[in-house]
Parts: sequence; C-alpha cells; structure tokens
Amino acid sequence: MIRALVFDLDGTIVQFSIDYMAVRAEAIQALRELGIPSSLLSMNEPIFDGMKRAELYLKNNGESQERIEQVRRTVYSIADKHEMNAAKLTSLTPGALDALRALKEDGLKLGIFTLNGRLSVDYVLNRFQLKQFFDSIITRDEAPALKPDPAHLSAVLKELRVRPEETAVVGDTVRDMKSARALGALAIGITTGLADEKALRRAGAEHIIDALTELPQLIRCLNQS
Repeated sequence: MIRALVFDLDGTIVQFSIDYMAVRAEAIQALRELGIPSSLLSMNEPIFDGMKRAELYLKNNGESQERIEQVRRTVYSIADKHEMNAAKLTSLTPGALDALRALKEDGLKLGIFTLNGRLSVDYVLNRFQLKQFFDSIITRDEAPALKPDPAHLSAVLKELRVRPEETAVVGDTVRDMKSARALGALAIGITTGLADEKALRRAGAEHIIDALTELPQLIRCLNQS
C-alpha cells in the first residue's frame, strides 16, 4: 500500500531551466581559487560531486573543519545565485497542480527531496502556491547527505512517518531512481526532465510516466492490486 509520495522538484514539478554549465564553470573556478586541484573537478558532472571530492581531499589532508565547510558554502552560494535567477522564470510542469490536488484528496502524504537550495525552493513553491500540498520538504541545505545517498530520502520519510515500502519516489533523474531503490521504495520515473525512459529504467524505475497527470491513477491502480 502506497501511503506517501516523495517528489524531486526541478524537472518533475517545475522547470527551472538552470544553465548548469555556467554553474559548474563558476564553481570550479572558485574551488580552484580555494586550492582544490583541477583533477578533482569536471565540467561533465554535477558540481556537487566535485564538491564532495573536494571536501574529502581537504579532510584527508588534515584541513580544519572550517576550511572544509568553506568549500560547501562557496558552492552553495554560487548555486543559490543561479537558481534564484532561474526561479523567476520557471514554470510549472503541465498538470502538476491538478495531480498534486488529486493525490492529496486521495489521502496521500507528499514530500519533496531536492538538490536545489532552500532559497529558490521556497520562492518557487510560494510563487505557485504549492507549499500547502507538502508535508515534508528537504532541500540540499537540510539534507545530511545529498541524493543518491539514501540519507536524503530517509530524512523525508522520517518527517512523513512512513516506511520505504509504503513510499513511491517520483523523479526525472537517475539520482532519484537510485535513491528509491537504495531504500526499497517504489521508483517512478517521469520523462519531463533530464533522463529518458531507458536511463530511468536502467537506474531502477519500476514504472514510467510521461506527465504528472498520469500519477494519481497509477497510484490508485497500485493500491488496488
């Protein structure tokens, strides 16, 4: 029985249209200036992966906790700036509002786990009056570790007071699917964002939808089977 759904935000509920390459370029330059070797940083992967390696590099080299935290603050600050610029131009994924309303009417608990920061997340949810639908929202600023680390999803489930087997994760990225599978939650991929059906299924998606309007009926069918 599915009692709760946990959503990714960007690419799933809204479309931020962030220039990720610009974010990576600026963050990589800033980390180089902090003394992080270029070999640990890449324009071909999310900047949070490079940030994690940079933190580990500093830790292994005996740097202070303050110095390690400086890396995270620097990357998050750059990401916040780009996300807020994008948030002012973002749009709702088609059918998002109707789907969220239907799911709440069906008595489901709803949560968000996102790599976006609290600043832009609150802005977007308030702008589209979406916050009322969610019982838990864990951004990168509150997460003990970032998805696909299962700690991110676990933090949401703890607030929702549900078990993984009572939960479906809905997202458009490989990270979302891997997060679900790591905890034993149901993984539902949506093709409105970064990954196509093949990539989502390879990462563990058990169901694929092409629009959020398909989600309420899918959950009803799963709960009736």
